[in-house]
Amino acid sequence: MRIFLIFLFSTILIFSCSKKEKALTPPSTKQEAMTVYQEGLAALKEGQYFIASEKFDQSEALLPQTQWAAKSAIMSSYCLYSLNFQDEAILNLKRFLKIYPADPNVDYASYLIAIIYYEQILDEKKDIEPLITSKKAIEDFLKNYPDTDYAMDLRFKLDLVINQMAAKEISIARYYIKNEKWIPAINRLKIIVNKYDKTIFVEEALFRLVEIYYRLGLESEAKVAATMLGYNYNSSEWYEKSYKILNKNYEPLKNKEKTEEINLVNRIKKILLIND
Repeated sequence: MRIFLIFLFSTILIFSCSKKEKALTPPSTKQEAMTVYQEGLAALKEGQYFIASEKFDQSEALLPQTQWAAKSAIMSSYCLYSLNFQDEAILNLKRFLKIYPADPNVDYASYLIAIIYYEQILDEKKDIEPLITSKKAIEDFLKNYPDTDYAMDLRFKLDLVINQMAAKEISIARYYIKNEKWIPAINRLKIIVNKYDKTIFVEEALFRLVEIYYRLGLESEAKVAATMLGYNYNSSEWYEKSYKILNKNYEPLKNKEKTEEINLVNRIKKILLIND
């Protein structure tokens, strides 16, 4: 619940028998709003985010539809974010964008929304909905504010989100493979090949297709997948594995440089919580 300051102005003149006293002059609403705003900044600097958020809410209520109100609204949102009140922060930021669409900080508000959604991402074994929501928020930002300072950071985060979505699909595909449910596994692997072909998981997806097709006796399909893998990733461990399936006498050559590259990819996969 938002807290609003109520000002009581003295308007009654008090008369005595001998003389009239002067009425007290209350501070202006703008002065009060600035004072409360400064109190909010002081609380923010001390790490008292909840108190700061309340002060900024009060400041906004005193001067609605003004520059001070817009500043107060976005500062309150930042405090809520700092308190890890993510849902409340998103609601406040969306309200800010609706009420103050011409404010110069709308790009920051949109950026903070995208960041909050990004931080809600769970590992690939969990619900995919946060990934979808985060991806959309980042893409919306990049569409509306492609040349801002925040865009570079979100482009990097978008790549991570897409890799995480691919990780989700490969994890499900592995489950189906383990349980010998070949058709669902093929469908999941095709999603990676078609939608996430720039991620680090496309090589494994192609190999798994080679593996499944060959096991099902679909050698022509297996060769097509192997050809795609060989054409695009002929130095990868997955290509060697697929080649060995189709050529039983194949013996891979040891290559120190290639081994270091594979180890780097494996470290990245561990970050994304992927297990081979």
